[in-house]
Amino acid sequence: MRFAVLGSGSRGNSTLVHSHNTYILIDCGFPLRETIRRLARLGVEPSQLDAILVTHEHSDHVHGVELLSRRYGIPVYLSEGTRRGLRKPIDAACILSAGDTLELGALEVKSVAVPHDANDPTQFVFFNGKRRLGVLTDLGEATLGVLECYRDLDALVIEANHDRRMLDAGPYPYFLKARVGGSHGHLNNQQAAALVARLECDALQHLVLAHLSEKNNRPHLARQTFVDTLGCDADWLQVADQHEGLEWQLIA
Repeated sequence: MRFAVLGSGSRGNSTLVHSHNTYILIDCGFPLRETIRRLARLGVEPSQLDAILVTHEHSDHVHGVELLSRRYGIPVYLSEGTRRGLRKPIDAACILSAGDTLELGALEVKSVAVPHDANDPTQFVFFNGKRRLGVLTDLGEATLGVLECYRDLDALVIEANHDRRMLDAGPYPYFLKARVGGSHGHLNNQQAAALVARLECDALQHLVLAHLSEKNNRPHLARQTFVDTLGCDADWLQVADQHEGLEWQLIA
Protein backbone atom coordinates (compact mmCIF):
# COMPACT_ATOMS: atom_id res chain seq x y z
CA MET A 1 0.00 0.00 0.00
CA ARG A 2 1.07 3.56 -0.65
CA PHE A 3 -0.43 7.02 -0.23
CA ALA A 4 0.15 10.58 -1.41
CA VAL A 5 -1.32 14.01 -0.70
CA LEU A 6 -2.47 16.21 -3.57
CA GLY A 7 -2.59 19.21 -1.24
CA SER A 8 -3.50 20.01 2.34
CA GLY A 9 -4.66 23.25 3.91
CA SER A 10 -7.50 25.75 4.03
CA ARG A 11 -7.41 26.25 0.24
CA GLY A 12 -7.92 22.61 -0.71
CA ASN A 13 -7.48 19.07 0.58
CA SER A 14 -7.16 15.71 -1.12
CA THR A 15 -5.35 12.45 -0.35
CA LEU A 16 -4.82 9.42 -2.59
CA VAL A 17 -4.50 5.81 -1.42
CA HIS A 18 -3.40 2.93 -3.68
CA SER A 19 -3.09 -0.82 -3.26
CA HIS A 20 -3.12 -3.57 -5.91
CA ASN A 21 -4.69 -1.49 -8.71
CA THR A 22 -7.24 0.08 -6.37
CA TYR A 23 -7.15 3.89 -6.20
CA ILE A 24 -9.23 5.79 -3.66
CA LEU A 25 -9.35 9.58 -3.39
CA ILE A 26 -10.21 11.13 -0.04
CA ASP A 27 -11.90 14.50 -0.59
CA CYS A 28 -11.37 16.79 -3.57
CA GLY A 29 -11.10 20.42 -2.58
CA PHE A 30 -9.62 21.61 -5.89
CA PRO A 31 -11.19 22.58 -9.22
CA LEU A 32 -11.29 19.80 -11.80
CA ARG A 33 -8.39 21.07 -13.91
CA GLU A 34 -6.18 21.48 -10.84
CA THR A 35 -7.16 18.04 -9.55
CA ILE A 36 -6.20 16.47 -12.87
CA ARG A 37 -2.87 18.31 -12.80
CA ARG A 38 -2.09 17.15 -9.29
CA LEU A 39 -3.08 13.56 -10.06
CA ALA A 40 -0.84 13.63 -13.14
CA ARG A 41 2.04 14.72 -10.94
CA LEU A 42 1.55 11.40 -9.14
CA GLY A 43 1.26 9.43 -12.38
CA VAL A 44 -2.50 8.82 -12.05
CA GLU A 45 -5.39 9.53 -14.43
CA PRO A 46 -8.86 10.36 -13.05
CA SER A 47 -10.27 7.36 -14.91
CA GLN A 48 -8.18 5.11 -12.66
CA LEU A 49 -10.01 6.21 -9.52
CA ASP A 50 -12.31 3.57 -8.05
CA ALA A 51 -14.02 5.80 -5.48
CA ILE A 52 -14.06 9.19 -3.80
CA LEU A 53 -14.53 9.28 -0.03
CA VAL A 54 -15.80 12.55 1.44
CA THR A 55 -15.03 13.47 5.05
CA HIS A 56 -17.43 16.44 5.33
CA GLU A 57 -19.10 19.16 3.30
CA HIS A 58 -16.75 22.12 3.79
CA SER A 59 -15.66 23.62 0.49
CA ASP A 60 -11.94 22.98 0.97
CA HIS A 61 -12.81 19.28 0.92
CA VAL A 62 -15.64 19.04 -1.64
CA HIS A 63 -15.12 21.84 -4.17
CA GLY A 64 -14.31 19.48 -7.04
CA VAL A 65 -16.07 16.29 -5.96
CA GLU A 66 -19.32 16.58 -7.93
CA LEU A 67 -17.73 17.47 -11.27
CA LEU A 68 -14.94 14.89 -10.93
CA SER A 69 -17.49 12.20 -10.08
CA ARG A 70 -19.84 13.14 -12.90
CA ARG A 71 -17.15 13.58 -15.55
CA TYR A 72 -15.49 10.22 -14.89
CA GLY A 73 -18.32 8.15 -13.42
CA ILE A 74 -16.68 7.73 -10.02
CA PRO A 75 -18.86 6.67 -7.07
CA VAL A 76 -18.78 8.92 -4.01
CA TYR A 77 -19.08 7.58 -0.46
CA LEU A 78 -20.16 9.94 2.30
CA SER A 79 -22.37 10.20 5.37
CA GLU A 80 -26.04 11.15 5.10
CA GLY A 81 -25.36 14.39 6.98
CA THR A 82 -22.57 15.28 4.57
CA ARG A 83 -24.82 14.53 1.59
CA ARG A 84 -27.49 16.88 2.96
CA GLY A 85 -24.90 19.60 3.51
CA LEU A 86 -23.60 19.63 -0.06
CA ARG A 87 -24.45 22.61 -2.26
CA LYS A 88 -24.30 20.46 -5.40
CA PRO A 89 -26.12 17.11 -5.22
CA ILE A 90 -24.07 14.11 -6.33
CA ASP A 91 -25.82 11.57 -8.54
CA ALA A 92 -23.41 8.75 -7.71
CA ALA A 93 -23.60 9.26 -3.91
CA CYS A 94 -23.45 6.19 -1.67
CA ILE A 95 -24.17 6.54 2.04
CA LEU A 96 -21.42 5.34 4.37
CA SER A 97 -22.28 5.78 8.04
CA ALA A 98 -19.75 6.19 10.82
CA GLY A 99 -18.70 2.75 12.04
CA ASP A 100 -19.33 1.09 8.68
CA THR A 101 -16.66 -1.01 6.98
CA LEU A 102 -16.56 -0.93 3.19
CA GLU A 103 -14.74 -3.22 0.76
CA LEU A 104 -13.36 -1.32 -2.23
CA GLY A 105 -11.21 -3.53 -4.42
CA ALA A 106 -8.04 -4.41 -2.51
CA LEU A 107 -8.84 -2.02 0.35
CA GLU A 108 -11.03 -2.28 3.41
CA VAL A 109 -12.22 1.14 4.58
CA LYS A 110 -13.39 1.90 8.11
CA SER A 111 -15.47 5.06 8.56
CA VAL A 112 -14.89 6.83 11.89
CA ALA A 113 -17.00 9.56 13.50
CA VAL A 114 -15.10 12.68 14.56
CA PRO A 115 -16.11 15.90 16.38
CA HIS A 116 -16.05 18.77 13.89
CA ASP A 117 -18.34 21.68 12.99
CA ALA A 118 -19.98 19.89 10.09
CA ASN A 119 -22.94 17.59 9.45
CA ASP A 120 -21.98 14.07 10.54
CA PRO A 121 -18.26 14.29 9.63
CA THR A 122 -16.12 11.17 9.29
CA GLN A 123 -12.50 10.16 8.79
CA PHE A 124 -11.07 6.89 7.49
CA VAL A 125 -8.76 3.97 8.25
CA PHE A 126 -7.54 1.75 5.39
CA PHE A 127 -6.45 -1.91 5.53
CA ASN A 128 -5.10 -3.99 2.63
CA GLY A 129 -4.86 -7.27 4.53
CA LYS A 130 -1.35 -6.46 5.73
CA ARG A 131 -0.89 -2.76 6.54
CA ARG A 132 -3.11 -0.08 8.13
CA LEU A 133 -3.18 3.60 7.14
CA GLY A 134 -5.09 6.23 9.08
CA VAL A 135 -6.17 9.61 7.72
CA LEU A 136 -7.29 11.91 10.53
CA THR A 137 -7.90 15.62 9.95
CA ASP A 138 -10.61 18.15 10.81
CA LEU A 139 -11.47 17.24 14.38
CA GLY A 140 -11.46 19.26 17.56
CA GLU A 141 -10.48 16.57 20.05
CA ALA A 142 -9.50 12.92 20.36
CA THR A 143 -12.57 10.93 21.38
CA LEU A 144 -12.45 7.40 22.75
CA GLY A 145 -13.83 6.18 19.42
CA VAL A 146 -10.99 7.85 17.53
CA LEU A 147 -8.37 6.41 19.87
CA GLU A 148 -9.83 2.92 19.51
CA CYS A 149 -9.99 2.98 15.70
CA TYR A 150 -6.55 4.51 15.08
CA ARG A 151 -4.40 2.16 17.15
CA ASP A 152 -1.82 -0.18 15.60
CA LEU A 153 -1.27 1.82 12.43
CA ASP A 154 1.60 1.52 9.99
CA ALA A 155 1.14 5.07 8.70
CA LEU A 156 -0.82 8.11 9.81
CA VAL A 157 -1.76 11.43 8.23
CA ILE A 158 -2.83 13.67 11.09
CA GLU A 159 -4.00 17.25 11.41
CA ALA A 160 -1.66 19.72 13.12
CA ASN A 161 -3.74 22.75 12.26
CA HIS A 162 -2.50 25.56 14.47
CA ASP A 163 -0.11 26.74 17.11
CA ARG A 164 -2.21 27.84 20.06
CA ARG A 165 -0.20 30.99 20.75
CA MET A 166 -0.26 32.03 17.09
CA LEU A 167 -4.02 31.51 16.95
CA ASP A 168 -4.58 33.57 20.12
CA ALA A 169 -2.41 36.44 18.84
CA GLY A 170 -3.46 36.16 15.20
CA PRO A 171 -5.81 38.16 12.97
CA TYR A 172 -8.95 36.01 13.32
CA PRO A 173 -11.95 37.56 15.10
CA TYR A 174 -12.76 36.11 18.51
CA PHE A 175 -15.65 33.92 17.31
CA LEU A 176 -13.44 32.29 14.67
CA LYS A 177 -10.61 31.71 17.14
CA ALA A 178 -13.11 30.04 19.46
CA ARG A 179 -14.44 27.91 16.61
CA VAL A 180 -11.03 26.79 15.37
CA GLY A 181 -9.70 26.07 18.86
CA GLY A 182 -12.87 24.50 20.22
CA SER A 183 -13.82 20.86 20.73
CA HIS A 184 -15.49 20.78 17.29
CA GLY A 185 -12.78 22.75 15.50
CA HIS A 186 -9.24 21.68 14.64
CA LEU A 187 -6.40 20.00 16.54
CA ASN A 188 -3.52 22.25 17.52
CA ASN A 189 0.08 20.99 17.45
CA GLN A 190 0.07 19.93 21.10
CA GLN A 191 -3.25 18.11 20.85
CA ALA A 192 -2.19 16.25 17.70
CA ALA A 193 1.15 15.16 19.15
CA ALA A 194 -0.51 14.03 22.39
CA LEU A 195 -3.05 12.03 20.38
CA VAL A 196 -0.30 10.19 18.51
CA ALA A 197 1.49 9.46 21.78
CA ARG A 198 -1.69 7.88 23.17
CA LEU A 199 -2.08 5.65 20.10
CA GLU A 200 1.17 3.82 20.89
CA CYS A 201 1.76 2.88 17.24
CA ASP A 202 5.09 1.11 17.69
CA ALA A 203 5.24 -0.01 14.04
CA LEU A 204 4.55 3.42 12.57
CA GLN A 205 6.54 3.85 9.34
CA HIS A 206 5.19 7.24 8.27
CA LEU A 207 3.83 10.19 10.25
CA VAL A 208 2.58 13.06 8.11
CA LEU A 209 1.44 16.38 9.55
CA ALA A 210 -1.42 17.85 7.54
CA HIS A 211 -3.91 20.71 7.29
CA LEU A 212 -1.47 23.29 8.70
CA SER A 213 -2.95 26.77 8.87
CA GLU A 214 -1.05 29.30 6.76
CA LYS A 215 -1.95 32.07 9.20
CA ASN A 216 -1.78 30.26 12.54
CA ASN A 217 1.02 27.71 12.23
CA ARG A 218 4.48 27.09 10.82
CA PRO A 219 5.98 23.71 9.79
CA HIS A 220 8.96 24.09 12.14
CA LEU A 221 6.65 24.73 15.11
CA ALA A 222 4.56 21.66 14.34
CA ARG A 223 7.64 19.48 13.85
CA GLN A 224 9.25 20.64 17.10
CA THR A 225 6.10 19.92 19.08
CA PHE A 226 6.03 16.34 17.80
CA VAL A 227 9.76 15.91 18.43
CA ASP A 228 9.36 17.15 22.01
CA THR A 229 6.31 14.97 22.66
CA LEU A 230 7.29 11.76 20.87
CA GLY A 231 11.08 11.93 21.06
CA CYS A 232 11.25 11.19 17.33
CA ASP A 233 13.70 12.44 14.70
CA ALA A 234 12.59 15.69 13.09
CA ASP A 235 13.75 14.45 9.69
CA TRP A 236 11.43 11.44 9.98
CA LEU A 237 8.35 13.63 10.26
CA GLN A 238 6.82 14.88 7.03
CA VAL A 239 4.55 17.84 6.34
CA ALA A 240 1.89 17.80 3.62
CA ASP A 241 2.09 21.12 1.81
CA GLN A 242 -0.84 23.16 0.49
CA HIS A 243 0.76 23.66 -2.93
CA GLU A 244 2.99 20.62 -3.47
CA GLY A 245 1.18 18.07 -1.29
CA LEU A 246 3.30 15.01 -0.60
CA GLU A 247 4.76 12.48 -3.03
CA TRP A 248 3.99 8.77 -2.86
CA GLN A 249 4.89 7.13 0.45
CA LEU A 250 5.25 3.34 0.44
CA ILE A 251 4.03 1.36 3.44
CA ALA A 252 6.26 -1.69 3.25
